[in-house]
Amino acid sequence: MRQVRPKKNLGQHFLTDLTIARRIADTVDACPDLPVLEVGPGMGVMTQFLAEKPRPLRVVEIDSESVEYLYEHFPRLHDNIIGEDFLRMDLRTLFDGGQFVLTGNYPYDISSQIFFKMLDNRDLIPCCTGMIQREVALRMASQPGTKAYGILSVLIQAWYDVEYLFTVEPSVFNPPPKVQSAVIRMTRNQVERLGCDEDLFKRVVKTTFNQRRKMLRVSLRQMLSQEALLSLQSSDFMTMRPEQLTIAQFVELTNMVSEVLFTGTK
Repeated sequence: MRQVRPKKNLGQHFLTDLTIARRIADTVDACPDLPVLEVGPGMGVMTQFLAEKPRPLRVVEIDSESVEYLYEHFPRLHDNIIGEDFLRMDLRTLFDGGQFVLTGNYPYDISSQIFFKMLDNRDLIPCCTGMIQREVALRMASQPGTKAYGILSVLIQAWYDVEYLFTVEPSVFNPPPKVQSAVIRMTRNQVERLGCDEDLFKRVVKTTFNQRRKMLRVSLRQMLSQEALLSLQSSDFMTMRPEQLTIAQFVELTNMVSEVLFTGTK
């Protein structure tokens, strides 16, 4: 069978460097003894190295042409090749509902959606590794007070420790992307509860970063009435910008917002 043609509408950039493919596959070794789910295997450049590891492996691929290629070239994985959209899958149907490592060369245009799905299933995914756009990787790993610190940084680091592992140049892809790529690893931290309303936490984070250059007393107008904001004016948070807040401070801010909402100060 001929090789799979990269499809622009699927954001496909096939990795061609076998050394890098093996390095990415080896990032799952930080979470041993768990099965692995690879997202977007394409023609299996990473799959071949993941398949060498003594643990169960399943791959999910939305592109039917790639699925045919995988069936032909990886007959041992025949029953573990899933031709579906990862974003629509019920992850609890995999591996008998047990935990697994998530990895892949993720399509740039849906990488954030993939990680939000990871967060929704964090009890199933203690470790996630893979390759994404370098700019997104920097945002995920960035710390408070930096330009890259934002929604992804806070929401992911609330539940995972993020490691930026290495940069990958465009020349090792077919076709070469217009940006650099990076390999990251996320490992579940010890947090089981944030200590606040977690849905409200996400809302506060997204609302404030949507106006990241504004002080919180301005951006929170999207959520709170003027009366409610006045009740919070004594807090030092109100003169801060969202990129200055740590995750713990976002939890504290969420509890303050929850209190004025709950007491009916609207």
